[in-house]
Amino acid sequence: MVASSPRHERISLIVDPGSCELKWLSKKRLAMEINNCYVIQYEKSRAEVCGRYADDAWREIMALEVAAFRPEGSGHCPRTWCKLAYDTAHLYAIFRVEDRYVRCVQTGFQTDVWKDSCVELFLKPDVGQGYFNFEFNCGGSLLASYVTDHVRIDGRVKAAVPLDAEDDAKIRRYHSLPSIVEPEIAEDVVWTLACAIPFAVMEKYAGPFGDLSGRTWRGNVYKCGNETSHPHWGAWSPLTERNFHLPECFGEFIFC
Repeated sequence: MVASSPRHERISLIVDPGSCELKWLSKKRLAMEINNCYVIQYEKSRAEVCGRYADDAWREIMALEVAAFRPEGSGHCPRTWCKLAYDTAHLYAIFRVEDRYVRCVQTGFQTDVWKDSCVELFLKPDVGQGYFNFEFNCGGSLLASYVTDHVRIDGRVKAAVPLDAEDDAKIRRYHSLPSIVEPEIAEDVVWTLACAIPFAVMEKYAGPFGDLSGRTWRGNVYKCGNETSHPHWGAWSPLTERNFHLPECFGEFIFC
């Protein structure tokens, strides 16, 4: 929900994570006052998923930035933003990446998209024991699962239930780049990816969510490219090691 002050400063209605009270904060104050916390705005009716980041459908939605890059990377730190919104049936996300060294060769559902130029959204609902990883390469291919034990064994999490092909078919998406990008794009390029994830898909694994207004989930947003010429690993909420599966490092997502 967005309104204007007498000076036309955009302000947002948020839920205070400490008191659960509603209060008004300017975008600048919001960023300063609440660290690693993002407010997901409710939209009564959201237009079809669209990849144009500056469209009216997304213009009033505040963005979070993936800016905490791991030192193990190549030094390439693509500027990456993500906006989230929701209605009664879907969670919506759109990513905008100012990138170079873009590569995309993993095609199809549940392929190793993290090897390509990739954005990722991890969500831990306030019901159930696990969290979801939704990983999209710039060509729109998806890797997704419900993780119930994030301990790593031989590079894989200990326990996770992969989403199935029926779930994949229900997750609408838009990507500005083609499904395959090879050879790598070495020059500057801006790409976007948008998706609509049905809550029903997640409820199949985590259980019913009910009304989300005023509730808090945890999660993180990532940018990576493990097998590009300039590998990198960036997060919205900073990581203590080069590992995206660290629920203890998740930030807060508050549903307005």
